[in-house]
Amino acid sequence: MAVTPHRALLVIDVQNEYVTGNLPIEYPDIQHSLANIGRAMDAAQLAGLPVVVVQNTSPAGAPVFAKGSPGWEFHTVVSSRPYSHYIEKALPSAFASTDLGEYLSQNDIDTLVVAGYMTHNCDDATIKHALHVGLAVEFLSDAAGSLPYENLAGRASAEEIHRVFAVVMQSRFAAVATTEEWIVALQTGKALPRDNIFGSNQRARGLEKSR
Repeated sequence: MAVTPHRALLVIDVQNEYVTGNLPIEYPDIQHSLANIGRAMDAAQLAGLPVVVVQNTSPAGAPVFAKGSPGWEFHTVVSSRPYSHYIEKALPSAFASTDLGEYLSQNDIDTLVVAGYMTHNCDDATIKHALHVGLAVEFLSDAAGSLPYENLAGRASAEEIHRVFAVVMQSRFAAVATTEEWIVALQTGKALPRDNIFGSNQRARGLEKSR
């Protein structure tokens, strides 16, 4: 018999730095992901789910996320909505040196729903940390986003980074879904489909049909 997930929505770093600041999210379109973050927060509020918001902070004078700067402030999609718990962090994982784990335990949460920025950085680090402490994770792929990189290892577009990280997450670390799919699962009390590394690789090799 399936057990209804006991969820909390974690909204990571939805700050102006990613919208009008020095780290603009490029994929998916920022207005699209912001709208879906708002939808997810509204759906969680309606369903009585805890909503935890996370704010990334750098020291004064840093080029991005300097505490108190306009880029550090929450975007209005978050600041205009109610939330249950606030976390300030300085490392990629929202669990690192914060009270997130304690808060989730106190509220009997077994499933962490992740939205926000960036897919490949703080979202990914938090998702893997959550798995390692025994939580199930759901990732809202259209309520998140990436930006492009170029360094000594090469170059990757925002779309490439976001897509590849989402595929890898679905292979073991999280159930990846759109905001609409997640809202339907929330309304029905069902868990989202999950996958595994072996099956993902088998399908990529043409040895198993795609789900």
